Amino acid sequence: MRGTFEVAVIGAGVGGLCLAQGLHRAGVRVTVYERDLTPANRLQGYRLHINPLGAQALRECLSPELWQAFLATTGRGGLDFVFMTEQLKPLIKLEADRRDANWRDHHSVSRITLRQILLTGLGEVVRFGRTFERYERTADGRITIHFADGSTATADVLVAADGSGSRVRQQYLPRAERIDTGITRVAGKFPLDEETKRQVPAQLYEGLTNIVPARGYSMFCAPHDFGGDAVVLPGGIGASERDGAMHDNTSSYVLWAFGAETRHFPENAATLPGAEIRELVLRMVADWHPDLLRMITMTDPDTVSLLPIRSAVPAEPWPATNITLLGDAIHTMAPHLGLGANTALRDAGLLCRELSAAAAGDTDVVAAIGAYERQMSEYGFAAVRDSLRTARRFVTRSPLARRGFRAFLRTAQRIPALKERAFGAGAA
Repeated sequence: MRGTFEVAVIGAGVGGLCLAQGLHRAGVRVTVYERDLTPANRLQGYRLHINPLGAQALRECLSPELWQAFLATTGRGGLDFVFMTEQLKPLIKLEADRRDANWRDHHSVSRITLRQILLTGLGEVVRFGRTFERYERTADGRITIHFADGSTATADVLVAADGSGSRVRQQYLPRAERIDTGITRVAGKFPLDEETKRQVPAQLYEGLTNIVPARGYSMFCAPHDFGGDAVVLPGGIGASERDGAMHDNTSSYVLWAFGAETRHFPENAATLPGAEIRELVLRMVADWHPDLLRMITMTDPDTVSLLPIRSAVPAEPWPATNITLLGDAIHTMAPHLGLGANTALRDAGLLCRELSAAAAGDTDVVAAIGAYERQMSEYGFAAVRDSLRTARRFVTRSPLARRGFRAFLRTAQRIPALKERAFGAGAA
């Protein structure tokens, strides 16, 4: 299949919308089907760290105007990374490598704002209120998509971008498994203003911080600081769409994320209100430094959420067809390396290039999808393995392993050659 064809994308998340933007710009017919009734139905209020690979995909898929809108609405996220004990004693500092030409391509952006950008100009492309149920192949090789409301749609290419619970994946690759990692993550937003900045150490709002306590918990802190008033662009990009601190797009904050083995939480933890989840965390970390306890205590409970962490099991290679997958639909990963959204964006950029080449007549669609899947499977499942290994290391209950890791970090801080070998040129 070469030349003119139509692509159906299931799911209007970051990856699916980035792909739609790129295909739409390239003149490829694309329609996105999203189960939510409106864009504001299921807002996710935390920041994302966009790394150079994610930024490259956005730059390629967005129009120049939307890329500039992205740059204009990002916050300062801090680039230097410090590991500290739970008593806020430094273990190692990894400074951003400003010799790297891509070092400025790290961005802190609200998920809500990024989705606003990605939806811009796609009014005729995105169809809300369409819950995918199943697909079937027609006699001519096209795909008929069945939705919960009884409607159908037909396309030449079907892309699953419908998240870790992907119904497309369940039908297409039923042996592609997801596992419960046994790890639970709690996140919250500590508000940043001149008064609250006096309540906590500057490192917690100026850079990235990983707390490595003596026993099996972890905490990650990342600022989303506008350095003044947030930018709100025409069309509402950067504006809040819903009341409440969780969905406030215009205020600065520190995102903190606490991780622990799920067995440390009550069975009903996922159903508890934010105030009770916050108290659970405070009891677990009662002997941590008072400044960390103050940061958690001062967090608005409406911004506190709990999420059990699931991860993909790397799948065996499968033959390419006119159905493919991107993002969490194929490589769900633990959040501990911040690779999930960036990998989805990388998928979108790569798949857009391959499908655009097929639309231009340079290759066959199935060959284009095969080329995409070979690369995506390699880097995507590598990210899955690295993220899961990191997540388990940071919640280990082994005192010996934890002491060894902290000792290694202290040693690397003292020995530049070891630090550079372990963490890269920018760490020296």
